Amino acid sequence: MSNSLAGYLLASVTALTLAACATAPQTTEMSDNREAVEPAQIADSYYLEAQQAVDQKYAERQTPRAKNVIIFIGDGMGVSTITSARIYAGQAKGLDGESYKLAMEKLPWSALSKTYSHDSQIADSAATATALVSGVKVPSGTLGVTQSVARGNCATADGAGSDSLFEIAEDAGLATGIVSTARITHATPASTYSHSVDRDWENDTSVKGGCVDIALQLIEWPHGDGFEVVLGGGRSNFLTSDTQDPEYEDKTGRREDGRDLMAEWNAKSDTHQTITDAAGFEAMDFDSDIRVLGLFEPSHMQFELDRAEDGAGEPSISDMTEAAIRRLSRDEDGYVLMVEGGRVDHAHHAGNAARALSDAAALDEAVAKAVEMTDPDETLIIVTADHSHTLMIAGYSQRNNPILGLSSSGMTPNTGADGKPYTTLGYLNGPGAVCPEMELGCQRSDLSDRDVEDKDFLQQSVVPMRSETHGGEDVAVFASGPGAMLVSGVMEQNEIFHVMGRSLGLVK
Repeated sequence: MSNSLAGYLLASVTALTLAACATAPQTTEMSDNREAVEPAQIADSYYLEAQQAVDQKYAERQTPRAKNVIIFIGDGMGVSTITSARIYAGQAKGLDGESYKLAMEKLPWSALSKTYSHDSQIADSAATATALVSGVKVPSGTLGVTQSVARGNCATADGAGSDSLFEIAEDAGLATGIVSTARITHATPASTYSHSVDRDWENDTSVKGGCVDIALQLIEWPHGDGFEVVLGGGRSNFLTSDTQDPEYEDKTGRREDGRDLMAEWNAKSDTHQTITDAAGFEAMDFDSDIRVLGLFEPSHMQFELDRAEDGAGEPSISDMTEAAIRRLSRDEDGYVLMVEGGRVDHAHHAGNAARALSDAAALDEAVAKAVEMTDPDETLIIVTADHSHTLMIAGYSQRNNPILGLSSSGMTPNTGADGKPYTTLGYLNGPGAVCPEMELGCQRSDLSDRDVEDKDFLQQSVVPMRSETHGGEDVAVFASGPGAMLVSGVMEQNEIFHVMGRSLGLVK
């Protein structure tokens, strides 16, 4: 090798090394003062296996500490949903959908996550959310527990609780918050604070065996000084059955124990406040020390495509994310925030791709807002799904073909062996089944004259079911900020808890 070539290579390596050192995120002083704890589930086999996997990555890579963590969960937002939402969002902006990039896809680190639960090949949201925020795989249908419980058996809950990242963070003096378009007592958001052997025990009328219902667990949450901000739907689980809903004259609360939990939240201190509509949200000062419980619907919040039609008005998921970050950023010790796009899942269950993609795109706007508002040297941002769905993208559509439209390779729609056109998107199972009554010789509907891009259109499916099911394939994980380099390869879903906890310096 000539001296000139060797000198060039040496200079190049030196320059790259210096550049890497110059751009490496710096450890924040605040996070260095934290003390890692051993959570209640420290001896659980799933916890230990995930801990070892992340320990190995941690030892191999320079991993700075994070001051804050924001985890975005697109409920049911599998890879096919992300691909479709990318094209949907790009086309909605008048851009080339296929080459468009979602905000989540711009995050520099990515991985795949294995979503099976302790007892299910294809899991539900309760078990998967518990894996994400507590680091253990549990039986499907259970929240904030360990693998030893039996769903619906209250007696098995004794001594089987697991500590969520939010509980650990609160006990360490960090601020905490939840944003969801689903009921706040629904599986994913409830995983942050509840310990329940049945995800359906959302209010006192559904609980069996003397356990505490999920809504009451939020109000009586004993960790730190409690959540700073909780925004979502589901107020009927907090109001009594003789209390009229503040928005709908024909609806009341669901509680039979006589406890108005929204009033109990307000009574906690002068800074605790509740809101139920867009006007209350807009009037709230999220740059103050208020503690907000915002419940904008009796059940789930509106789909994004329907939000403008809501009488009392609702904030978007991006608006709620911005408000939560503003409030939580007031805490100098850092914060942990969950943002869930919960209605992606609900639209898929209905076989309704338009609303699923719209809500996935809305969640992505919230991701973009968080990236804009936070310091990448301080805040670990993770975007993932709890599980997938059976949405399929098929056919040989040409570039720029409407993602919700009929499959087309040119001037006319592509057709199946029956001579009828088909849509690019479809489901393996669900309400849109081509032969809903399973009659011999039934025929697929002719979509030639149907408005397949209408928001109410249900994509065709193969297996008839009242509700489309979850999918069992791995889901994507995207990450940026301190600790994001631990998100790589094919991961067990419960490893994500360890990535967040280790990056914050809060768990061993």
